[in-house]
Amino acid sequence: VQLQACGGGLVQAGGSLRLSCVASGGTARRYTMGWFRQAPGKEREFVAAIGRYGGSTAYADSVNGRFTISSDYGKNTVYLQMNSLKPEDTAVYYCAASNGVWSARDQESLYLYWGQGTLVTVSS
Repeated sequence: VQLQACGGGLVQAGGSLRLSCVASGGTARRYTMGWFRQAPGKEREFVAAIGRYGGSTAYADSVNGRFTISSDYGKNTVYLQMNSLKPEDTAVYYCAASNGVWSARDQESLYLYWGQGTLVTVSS
């Protein structure tokens, strides 16, 4: 499965962005699809995930209520809608696909396929 993430950019604090992750060579609905991010000088961290066939969603505490993960399986695409952005959301955002159990949705090591990352910069 190849994943292509896009939609990053520069936005002011309080603004919004929507990231897209397009899957090819495989069917996104068969995987838990996750978004992770890595800020400068920090380790990569879990942001959000959507379960197989879109059955469940989960978020990191830091983005809960501001970010929404969704899917359009007709387009083999997963989205991350980011609202009320803060400077601390600045990071490279990666989408990934996992065959693991839902309870392990935030475990980076279980994600088999990764996109190339898209940079989100939030100015204050």
